[in-house]
Amino acid sequence: MTHETVTALSGPDVLARAKRFFQERVPSQAAFPEKEGPTWLTLRGQGGEEIAIGVASAAGGTRVRASTLLFDQLVGRFLSTLPAAREVA
Repeated sequence: MTHETVTALSGPDVLARAKRFFQERVPSQAAFPEKEGPTWLTLRGQGGEEIAIGVASAAGGTRVRASTLLFDQLVGRFLSTLPAAREVA
């Protein structure tokens, strides 16, 4: 499933938070960085399952897209921790 939101954080801040969140927040479902670039991150977790996160500039903030098969609830929880973007008229 793919999840998406827009946040007031910068792309690098989102990716740094994702690394910490998925390693520390829910130890029984931890996922660890596998590969990364300036605008994306893949994490590998339980049973080899993957979480892919990408960031891009958007009006008023940063668009964050995340996809996974097993970690849907955890990805949704992570995205809910990100501060909302400012509205742009």
